[in-house]
Amino acid sequence: MAEMKKAELIEELKKIGLQEGMEIEVHSSLSSLGHVEGGAETVIEALMECVTERGSIFMPSLCFGPELELTEEDRNMGITVKIKIIPEDEPRTAMGIIADTFRQRADVITGTGVIRTSGWGLHADEAAKGGLNYVIRNGGKALLLGVDIYKLTAMHYMEDVMPKEISDIFAPTEEVNNKYPADEWLVECGEPSVKPWYTIQEMAYQKGIIKDGYIGKCKYMFFDIWDVVSLYRKELETNPFKLHGLEQ
Repeated sequence: MAEMKKAELIEELKKIGLQEGMEIEVHSSLSSLGHVEGGAETVIEALMECVTERGSIFMPSLCFGPELELTEEDRNMGITVKIKIIPEDEPRTAMGIIADTFRQRADVITGTGVIRTSGWGLHADEAAKGGLNYVIRNGGKALLLGVDIYKLTAMHYMEDVMPKEISDIFAPTEEVNNKYPADEWLVECGEPSVKPWYTIQEMAYQKGIIKDGYIGKCKYMFFDIWDVVSLYRKELETNPFKLHGLEQ
């Protein structure tokens, strides 16, 4: 398979709708794009040349390692996800090679702490000040390359309205927290019978909010962040138990 060159990728990104001055949240899988000449750096440069310094690029740079295999003891404690929190200066994270390469560039500003965001461009400093808040609330677009809504970190920013009754169902027990301290691990317990974010994704498709297609064999999704995450917020406020398959 021929390598995709930067000029080709820029052309494809502009066809999707990327343009000068745009604010974008990007989540991506380099492998989904196939062979890209220059790898992750080429993808980043293509994005930058599309939005230019009049726009901004935001990529979450969470300090998480890969999801680890569960032991029998973990499962008996109700654990469904186990992820190690890694040092802030660790070069590779579970965010993927594009996000990791982006974060380590000299012209990118990155926040501090475990739940951090990296930013480049006109409003790069907003990444350090408020994570994704700026791009969510100021007409920003989301570009998902080879991944789906379950990589859209902006969704978590709506969960301040999650009912405590639901949060408590999936919260780690004291036993779990003792074994996996919260300052060292991200642990999730329980699992809803449905995938709530896929419900939101389908709602967004039905409303015509999400534009999708392919760059080669890589499926992309492109949409206004607020249009999608506000659907999630509304459902959390009005139908949270149904959304999580827990209808009372």
